[in-house]
Amino acid sequence: MKKRTLRYFKHIGLTLLGLLIILIIAGLSIGASLHYDDDNRGLTVSNDGPYVFYKNDSIVSSNFIKGNRKNGFYLETNDYATSNPITHSSFVALDSTFIQFQIEAHPVVPAHTYQDDQPILAISDIEGGYQAFRDILIQSKVINQNLEWTFGKGHLVLVGDFVDRGLSVTQVLWFIYKLEQEATKVGGQVHYIIGNHEIKNMYGDHLAAENKYYNAATILNKQQVDLYGHNSVLGRWMASKNAVEKINGNLFVHGGLHPELADKTTDLLTINQLIRQNYHQRHYPRPEKNLEQFLSSNKTGPCWYRGYFKEDLSQDQIDHTLAEFDAKAVVVGHTLQNKVNRSYDGKIIGIDVHHPKDYQKYWPKGASEALLIDQNHYYRVLADGSKKRL
Repeated sequence: MKKRTLRYFKHIGLTLLGLLIILIIAGLSIGASLHYDDDNRGLTVSNDGPYVFYKNDSIVSSNFIKGNRKNGFYLETNDYATSNPITHSSFVALDSTFIQFQIEAHPVVPAHTYQDDQPILAISDIEGGYQAFRDILIQSKVINQNLEWTFGKGHLVLVGDFVDRGLSVTQVLWFIYKLEQEATKVGGQVHYIIGNHEIKNMYGDHLAAENKYYNAATILNKQQVDLYGHNSVLGRWMASKNAVEKINGNLFVHGGLHPELADKTTDLLTINQLIRQNYHQRHYPRPEKNLEQFLSSNKTGPCWYRGYFKEDLSQDQIDHTLAEFDAKAVVVGHTLQNKVNRSYDGKIIGIDVHHPKDYQKYWPKGASEALLIDQNHYYRVLADGSKKRL
């Protein structure tokens, strides 16, 4: 009887173990991970910033959060005339360094099409992870150890969702801001393509944001949506960006281009204008089915669409879209991949991978990857900078 009972529990135990292994494998296959700890340095709002807001068209107010929970928080605030260069820095608690940049108070809408022979490095869905972003740029020789641009006239393409879910969102945004300035000085380009989480922050959906940023807004005596609103320097800069760009014949878009878009007789200029004018508006389905509704939809809009990986599309549908926009391939983030990869005869390239987080511990940790396009060849770039031809 005792042996039979032991055999029974052994059988149950092995069955449960087998089921657990199957669940882990299934979870890993879809990018699931276990969040098991946080580094408290990332949770505090002290020394976070700057949060810079327009007082009017000629003056901005810069705010750094100081103090602590025990003794109370306060703001270090200064006003600056926008007619003069405004040199600032953002503190990175992770390694006690500073990101230095100049505030440019009047952002310009970028072009939507670029054609040259320069290399392209594309990365997406950093989600507030400054260290992973910085490190893969260093390993890819886009910047050096001093965080200085070294990519010459190359294109760094950031394919959306650089905000939310992480604890270094402020630092990531000012880092992009800095790199954009440095690249422009030597003829290079930083392309910040807007994703659905940038849009969520602009219209006030903060469910995926860390509580740290709600606390920061409270200390600033603002609503959280104001952090990237019309009167925020980072907000106006973000709202100036495109949702779709074509660079050296490749389309870059966070979610994807719905096949029906190819039949709506439009162009990249119109697409970007219609999406941009709705960045601060939450989408709700309406009876009318016009182009603006189609582009703003969280099902069919370029910043939201997941059809390349969630729908049974035909190769003809992909080819038709590319032909309409005279493009070779579409590079997308948004939908998590095990690795940077090509599908649909190599014409759809997914680059959203599980990047490590700054102050949050996950299992598995994840490893950054990027896409390099050079001389019409496509490479998967690993976290150590090594390349694999796609």
